[in-house]
Amino acid sequence: MRIIPGLKTDASIAEAQRMMTQSFRLAGIESPEADARLLLGHALRLDRARLMSQSDRLLDAREVEVIQGLAARRLRHEPVARILGRKEFWSLTLQVSDAVLVPRPETETVVELALELIERDGMRNERLRILDIGTGTGALLLALLSELGNAVGTGTDISMRALEVARTNAAHNKLAARSRFVCSNLADGVGGPFDLIVSNPPYIARAEIKSLQPEVRDYDPALALDGGTDGLDFYRAIAREASRLLAPGGHLIVELGAGQEAPVTTLFQTAGLTVAPARPDLAGIPRALSAATPSKTPS
Repeated sequence: MRIIPGLKTDASIAEAQRMMTQSFRLAGIESPEADARLLLGHALRLDRARLMSQSDRLLDAREVEVIQGLAARRLRHEPVARILGRKEFWSLTLQVSDAVLVPRPETETVVELALELIERDGMRNERLRILDIGTGTGALLLALLSELGNAVGTGTDISMRALEVARTNAAHNKLAARSRFVCSNLADGVGGPFDLIVSNPPYIARAEIKSLQPEVRDYDPALALDGGTDGLDFYRAIAREASRLLAPGGHLIVELGAGQEAPVTTLFQTAGLTVAPARPDLAGIPRALSAATPSKTPS
């Protein structure tokens, strides 16, 4: 049985792409054209320009078999990034595995806000100390280190397998010398102070996980999704640790789920932090919330 009907030996690259796109669209895949192009390019080891320039080339039997296999995985709603084993984030190429979340575009909102605050404070060239709680692929920490040439950072994760991915990504992006990764529940055993703390914590309410898109529900690790009964467990824990970990005048920036700005603001204010309105992502959802400790009192 052919996963992509009509796709057989001697079909052209252009025909294969068209048939894959149609099958993905019928299956309710959100971005059928882009996914077909990426998977076809991966199967044939061709970039976008060469896919176009070779669009009339006919496929051989082995190539068709590889393409059908990749298409079958996508039709089971396995994310393209997991099939490819990599994801672009903030101009970095990050490896992914089943131990980590796939970095998402909305998470770049945290990086944007962090850099804006650092620039505002005139700290871009300082030897900033950064902590990424629940680092996963290392996306947030590595994106910030790529922009802040004098900064150093620590990423924590409770999963040793996730930390292996983060270390690999640091090495591949030539950032290993300024980063370290620690197996820790949140930041247990990690000493501060840090000038900047970032986190994309688990924030899905437990009962809502089963209603998520299959790309998330069936493939992202539960540890990285489950935020407890109300989705706020990790924000409570971060709020309790903030005063210990943050330097005077330091910034804490967390990613939010939809509808979480008000309760997380309250948690952080109760912990003695000054909280600013959340930065929305491109969809208009309040996504990155910043909080700060008081600055040092002049002597």
